[in-house]
Amino acid sequence: MPAHLCIAATAHGYGHIAQVSALAQGLRRRDPRLRITLAATVDAGFVRARMPDGVELLDLATDVALPMDGPLRASWDQGLALYSAFDALHERHLAAQRTLLAELRPDLLLADIPWLPLTAARSLGIPAVGLCSLNWLDILAESPVGDRLPTELVAHMREAYAGAQLFLRPAPSMPMAWLPNGRDIGPIAAARPGDPTGLRRRLGLSVDTRLVLMQFGGAGSLRPPRDMPLPPKTLLLTPVPEIAAARRDALLIGAEAVTDALASCDAVITKPGYGTFAEAACHGIPVLSVPRGDWPEEPHLHDWLAQQVPFRSLPLADFVAGRIAEPLATLLAAGPVKPVPATGVDEAVELLSPWLPTAG
Repeated sequence: MPAHLCIAATAHGYGHIAQVSALAQGLRRRDPRLRITLAATVDAGFVRARMPDGVELLDLATDVALPMDGPLRASWDQGLALYSAFDALHERHLAAQRTLLAELRPDLLLADIPWLPLTAARSLGIPAVGLCSLNWLDILAESPVGDRLPTELVAHMREAYAGAQLFLRPAPSMPMAWLPNGRDIGPIAAARPGDPTGLRRRLGLSVDTRLVLMQFGGAGSLRPPRDMPLPPKTLLLTPVPEIAAARRDALLIGAEAVTDALASCDAVITKPGYGTFAEAACHGIPVLSVPRGDWPEEPHLHDWLAQQVPFRSLPLADFVAGRIAEPLATLLAAGPVKPVPATGVDEAVELLSPWLPTAG
């Protein structure tokens, strides 16, 4: 009988799906018969585009999403209320997740990074592993509402994360030094061969056109001013129709084409976030980043990426005012560099293999 992996992904953001999908792809390459169940509230089309074929999607939230006020700012007070209300029903939520796992009986539970599935799995004797560049306890504790966290919520999160068999921390991660089960691994990224010439040919552009991917993701999108100047012979690639429609120097690409575009572009304009930062590093692409300011993970992402590729941080006020040409020209002059090996998937596959024996 094939081994069965159950993945529980947090309700906050598609970047967590990107992390676990890269690992799921690696595990399926190791064992083509591996059964995978994904519990997440996420668009089915996104799952089909990212996850291996045949994944069973359960439209189920195993935690709550931290609300965002645009792509850069978390709504911390609203988030605190949501997390507190969720934890007030801890026993009810835990019982429901125990019931689900008892029915599924997976060989391994992988959480990125809802905490309750880890506790539920452990109570049933099901091996459980956490995987993420952050955890919600550290994010909330180091946030503007950190001094108001309910004691019970802190205890439940700490017990869940620390009680897993492993907590895999892909580079770049928050330190999470308090975890007794923490294990550092390399970056997890959807690394693929770049084809700059082919990308320009498909877009009908000359080979000397410089392409810059603008990708903020998250809730809503930052939009540059219409008159924002770019360096000469530079075009923006964007998955946001409104940006492409407003500028003659912007081209629309489908959301499914973002990773391919990143692999073949000359620079990326983005916000601090694991997925884009890791993929930029693993393709050697320079990054211009607009800070989030009060996001606790941000300093660790910045420090790591600045050691891997040409990197500049652009204040939000400068972006809004369109003062982007000079720092972007500096990054374009620096050019792509040697990619960072995306070793995290292979390392994670090896670490998880003892719980997922291949079918005979």
